[in-house]
Amino acid sequence: MDVKKAGSSLDSLISSFNTRIADLQELVIARNMYPASTVADLSAIDAAVKAVELQVQAIKNRVREETEAIPKAKKLIDASLRQQKILQNMSSYASSSLSQTMSMLDLNTTKTLLPESSKQQSNSVSFKPEEPAALPKEKKGRGSPPLWYITSDELDSLSSYMRGRLTLEKVNAAVNDMATYAEANAHLISAPKKKLAGNLWERALELRDIATVEAVKGKHFFLENDVKGPSLKLDNTGKAILTVLRHLGRISETRIGHHRVIILLKPQ
Repeated sequence: MDVKKAGSSLDSLISSFNTRIADLQELVIARNMYPASTVADLSAIDAAVKAVELQVQAIKNRVREETEAIPKAKKLIDASLRQQKILQNMSSYASSSLSQTMSMLDLNTTKTLLPESSKQQSNSVSFKPEEPAALPKEKKGRGSPPLWYITSDELDSLSSYMRGRLTLEKVNAAVNDMATYAEANAHLISAPKKKLAGNLWERALELRDIATVEAVKGKHFFLENDVKGPSLKLDNTGKAILTVLRHLGRISETRIGHHRVIILLKPQ
């Protein structure tokens, strides 16, 4: 039942009880005019009136208790609605991020595969340069990047200066983008040379060097120059989002050489 309807029903009940009480009070006045000791029939009426008065008082006490409980019930309903909204947001972001991640991975895989003609040409050459050693096996199979979304309560807890015009949807969409960047880098790191074009092989070697640094080892990461949308960009809004996520413990940053490396953190 809606809180307003419950309050209206209680008001009607109280009004009805007040009318009954007024009628009973008139009966009491009539009883006092003719004492029960002089009229035998009034003795039973006197007892019945007293019993009704006790029942009415008990009902009034119950109504008062229910009325006092209405604000508490309203707070509980509001809290439940907020929690429901949070769960719905998390569910929608999880499903959308999965589809976005799969589409980006398919695109990156297509771009990084060496064209068939280049493969045939390379197979015809007898000289094969020595390939640098791949990362140790424990570097492979990091699993999927963490998708640690923020909640509306966390966003509301920020100062208005830090929050600015950011919304929950914008920040969590940026979390999806960061996971996509990190997933693409993880594939480059683990890909063998024969499946990469020349320019991507050089980038893969650079990412492998970064992945061996102690601060980054075993973690999902991306570089600042990987940030190219669709939701997260290196504009004022994007920088504000990175500041918020760093403040809330979703990411950490370190500088390796001339690169600004952003590391995705997992829930503790």
